[in-house]
Amino acid sequence: MSFRDLRNFTEMMRSLGYPRLISMENFRSPNFPLVAEVLIWLVKRYDPNAELPIDVDTEQDRVLFIKAVAQFMATKAHIKLNTKKLYGADGYAVKELLKVTSVLYSAMKINLTEEDNEASNVSSLTFDISSRINDLKASRMLASEITSRGAGLYDLLGREVELRELRTRAIAKPLEVNELENGIKKSIVQVKDEIGKTTQMLNNIASDEANLETKIEKKKQELERNEKRLRSLESVRPAFMDEYEKLEEELKKVYETYMQKHRNLSYLEQLLDDVNQAEQDRFEETEAKSLQDRLQEEDRRMTQRDELSGDIDDDDDEIVLDAGNKQSDKQGDGPRVFGGMGGGIDSDEDESGSLSSGDSEIGVDDDDELLDDDEIGDDNDNGAEGSQGSLNDSDNDF
Repeated sequence: MSFRDLRNFTEMMRSLGYPRLISMENFRSPNFPLVAEVLIWLVKRYDPNAELPIDVDTEQDRVLFIKAVAQFMATKAHIKLNTKKLYGADGYAVKELLKVTSVLYSAMKINLTEEDNEASNVSSLTFDISSRINDLKASRMLASEITSRGAGLYDLLGREVELRELRTRAIAKPLEVNELENGIKKSIVQVKDEIGKTTQMLNNIASDEANLETKIEKKKQELERNEKRLRSLESVRPAFMDEYEKLEEELKKVYETYMQKHRNLSYLEQLLDDVNQAEQDRFEETEAKSLQDRLQEEDRRMTQRDELSGDIDDDDDEIVLDAGNKQSDKQGDGPRVFGGMGGGIDSDEDESGSLSSGDSEIGVDDDDELLDDDEIGDDNDNGAEGSQGSLNDSDNDF
């Protein structure tokens, strides 16, 4: 044990965030509970899901605990620990603990430096990707190679059942020297043939290289000729270019005119639709108004017709009553005539004359009165017919 190792261990544990303060005097004498607590904390830092035996009361439990920790560090962290020194739990155990803490401390320092570099890169906004292009290509090649190797391994594992039987059969088969010698000779001949082919290919490399160089020269000359032709074509102005530019300008003007007329036509169509809609609304309003007026006029005519029919009935009754009264009055006032149809009365001529004259006068007067009554009746009939005609005319109007 050295003072430097103990100091480094305590400082590293403090930097890693160990909750308990470790003094340099703790390891002057064996202190297994502290060593076990430190080991458990370090194992949890490596893998929080790791399971270790926590009981360290008896000697057997301590042995099992040290073995479990050493096995875990060997498999997970690839760190070889001395179990005897750890079991001693004194200053020599600090060197073994320092192996684990130094790895964790270096990893923490690397993370801090990487975070600082990332922060500085983000702050400066300088990303240089050109230097990583080769790494990117190499990583792509490795990824494709890993994929192909994985596919091949999967196929070989699928054939493992058959190959295992063949392998066990070949191993169980007794070796015969003659067959082995013949197989080796055949393999040697095949290898010699392959060597001959490769040497022939190596000898032909020079001629192949010369042929490739001549082809490259021809392609270069062809490329130069094509470049010269391209430059000459770019420098020469086509004959139809002026006409093309002129037509292009005319096409722009025509297109502008077309767009203006199209906009005007759309606007006028919109106005026409608005006018038609307004006319349609006005026509509907007038139709509704005229229908309402017509209904009102029909109601008014119906009321007038009812009133006229009631007045005409009253007038007819009055006229009939007046005519009857006049007829009765005239018949009561005139003289009554008694006599027969013939002339068998023996009286004086004067009396007969007077009687005849009286009869004639009475008949004349009666005829005149009857004529007057007939005229009154005709007038009443004409009046009734006139009122009926007016009613019929009003009905026809309806």
